Amino acid sequence: MNPGLDRERSSLTRLDDDRCDNLRWKGMYVEAEWDPSVPHSGDGLFWCHKTQQCVGPDGKLVDDYECNPARKCYKAF
Repeated sequence: MNPGLDRERSSLTRLDDDRCDNLRWKGMYVEAEWDPSVPHSGDGLFWCHKTQQCVGPDGKLVDDYECNPARKCYKAF
């Protein structure tokens, strides 16, 4: 990955440090320099790296808010 690229900015405005390491979203795989004139997509399409689905191993939905240390399947980032 090029040092000038920031994959996390491409789809979400802000990611908390306590998010799960297994949380995935489309913007992680877009290798483009962040352009502040282009609004964030905010598409909200998340999946779990472990299950490859929109639900985690615990059967609950995954997203940037719900995938936190309170879940048994959580893996620190």
